Amino acid sequence: MRRREFMTLVGGAAVWPLAAGAQQPAMPLIGFPHPTSPDANVDRLRAFRQGLKDTGYVEGENVAIEYRWAEGQFDRLPVLAPELVRRQVAVIVAATLSATVVAKAATTVIPIVFAVAEDPVALGLVASLPRPGGNLTGINYFNYELVAKRLELLRELVPGAANVAVLVNPTNAGSAEITVKGVDAAARAIGLQVRVLNASTGHEIDAAFATFVRERPDALFVGGDTVFASRRVQLAHLATRHAIPAIYAQREYTEAGGLMSYGTNVADAYRQVGVYTGRILKGAKPADLPVVQSTKFELVINAQTARTLGLTVPPALLARADEVIE
Repeated sequence: MRRREFMTLVGGAAVWPLAAGAQQPAMPLIGFPHPTSPDANVDRLRAFRQGLKDTGYVEGENVAIEYRWAEGQFDRLPVLAPELVRRQVAVIVAATLSATVVAKAATTVIPIVFAVAEDPVALGLVASLPRPGGNLTGINYFNYELVAKRLELLRELVPGAANVAVLVNPTNAGSAEITVKGVDAAARAIGLQVRVLNASTGHEIDAAFATFVRERPDALFVGGDTVFASRRVQLAHLATRHAIPAIYAQREYTEAGGLMSYGTNVADAYRQVGVYTGRILKGAKPADLPVVQSTKFELVINAQTARTLGLTVPPALLARADEVIE
C-alpha cells in the first residue's frame, strides 16, 4: 500500500468515530397549551401544521410540539403554561384567550403566538397592532364584534322571534361578559327579550336545554367559546332535537348539524398562527410581526337542519350565504 493511501485511511479512521459520536442539533420545541382536547380541534390542528409546513417545518421531522391539553378544565391552564416554560420551548402557541393570558403571565422572554377573538390592544396583550412590542403577536379573528350581526341574522331567519335564549360559559368570564353586553345592546335595538343561561360542561349544557324546553324560547344564541366548540355536536343535536333555531359563531357548528353560523374561519386563523410560529423559529421577533386581523366572514346555513326544524330560509338570506349545507 502506498504511503499516501495509508495516511488517508488512517486519517479517515481517526475522524470517523468523532463524526459518528457527534450529537445532531436538537429540533426546536413548540409549546402548545389549550383549554380543550385534541379530538375537538382536529381541523384546527391540521391547519396549524399546514401553516408550519408553509414555512418549512414539519412536526416530527424538523420541529417538535409539546401539547398540554386542559380537557375543558380552565383552572388547569395556569399550571400547564409554566410547565412549557420550564421545558424551555422555543415558542408558545396560545390559540385561545385563556391560554394567551396564562402564557403571558408565565414568561416575558419566550415568544408567544396567539389567536384571540378579542381586541388584543384593549386586552393589553400588545402595544399596537402594527408594532406589538414585547414577546407576543398573533391573529385577531374577531368574534364579539360580530355579536350584533349574528343576532340580526337569527331574527331574519326567525322573523317572529320575540324571546331569545343566550348560552355563555361562565368559567370564561371575560368572554361571557362581552357576549352578554353585546347581545343585550343588539336585542334592545331590534326589540328582542333576552334570557341568559350558563353552561361550562356537557352536563350543564343538558341542563340548559332542559330549561329551554320548559321556557320555550323562540331562538337560541350560542356564545363563541372554546368549550362550546368542543361540544358542538352535542349543542347541534340538542337544538335540533328540541326544535330550537340556533345561531353559532363558527362554521364547525353548522358542519356538525347546527342551523346557522356567522363568523371568521378559525381554522384559517390557526393556519396563520402556524405561519407566524415558523417565522419566529427562523429568527423573526414577535415585536416586529404585526398582528393579523381576519377580514373574511362566513355565513353558513345548514339547509337540511332548517327543513328538519320546519323553517323556510328566506331567499335573500340564502343568496348572501357563503355556503349552504345540503
